[in-house]
Amino acid sequence: MDGRYTWRLVAQNGRVIARSGECFADHASCRAAFERLCAGQGGMVGGVQHTAEGNGWIWLLRDVRGRTVAVSGRAYERHATCRSAYDRFRVLLVQEGADWVSTSLL
Repeated sequence: MDGRYTWRLVAQNGRVIARSGECFADHASCRAAFERLCAGQGGMVGGVQHTAEGNGWIWLLRDVRGRTVAVSGRAYERHATCRSAYDRFRVLLVQEGADWVSTSLL
């Protein structure tokens, strides 16, 4: 990556659950953005939409300024499956977000 940083939330099975919606200039900025996501997720809005190609579904989460802060780790074939993944991600943020104070640099 050209000196830019992004975060990814990875499940124990190695599947990417979510990724950052933007790139950051350094690790500290990337980490701070992830911590803001975990701390402020209650005030964020999101939902499901078609992929840019229109052949699947993705979910995204936006901050109060309308910036995309998190995006699904993959496209889904069905709207309902994508919506379910989005709902599970939101629950993860509430239940586990406070414990995600440690990140690793890959």
